Amino acid sequence: MAEVKEIYRYLDGLAPFSIQMDFDNAGFLVGRGDAPVSRILVALDITEEVAAEAADLGAELIVSHHPVIFFPARSITDGDPTGRKLLALAENHIAAICAHTNLDAVAGGVNDALALRLGLRSVGQLHQDGVDGRGAAYGIGRVGVLEGEKRLTDFAAFVKERLGGGGVRLVDAGRPVHKVAVGGGACANMMGDALALGCDTFVTSDVKYDGFLDALALGLNLIDAGHYPTENVVCPVLADWLKKGFPQVEIHISRRHHEVFSYL
Repeated sequence: MAEVKEIYRYLDGLAPFSIQMDFDNAGFLVGRGDAPVSRILVALDITEEVAAEAADLGAELIVSHHPVIFFPARSITDGDPTGRKLLALAENHIAAICAHTNLDAVAGGVNDALALRLGLRSVGQLHQDGVDGRGAAYGIGRVGVLEGEKRLTDFAAFVKERLGGGGVRLVDAGRPVHKVAVGGGACANMMGDALALGCDTFVTSDVKYDGFLDALALGLNLIDAGHYPTENVVCPVLADWLKKGFPQVEIHISRRHHEVFSYL
């Protein structure tokens, strides 16, 4: 058994909440700090389905990547999705800790997990955002290399398979794939960083139309592999961290949460 505040402090030691980006709302967002925890559910998002899953499991805490509260709530009622989620958590005595951009940037977090899932070697930072209180550099995105080269279509198919996505969107700039940048979630604004480091290919998500046009004009292969697939890779990482830190607590990864849309 552990307390919510102990788990928060442990996660803060691995992915300091102080390094989250200014727009973010990561942290201990719902619940009582001294509440006991015997089961934790890990999920990319806290949806109504995930809240129900936690209640069915008897979990007292959900640890997620995306914040369950992002914008200030002016009311908490059953009349909107956010209100229903928060009511479900409160009524079932379920706390929520959400590690968002701090987990994107920290060593071993979202982007390292994505780079390793895609088989990249010699992984380094795509962009350094700062240095934390312990003197450790942090930043969004990673860069690594493949063993040998691949055709873009072959690599894109590999990305789709490795991330379990329903499909990918891509721009072929006519270059073989060897040095690859990755940015879990919406990181298309970092194409300049990828080019500056000599990358031929960038894997990210949520790319707008003009982003694809820019990539083609700049000579950068671009793969949009989806927000959920590029970030859900961190859930096993979070689960492993929690198992190591709290071996007496049951850790579960959500089975009900999945990609929100389908491909035809």
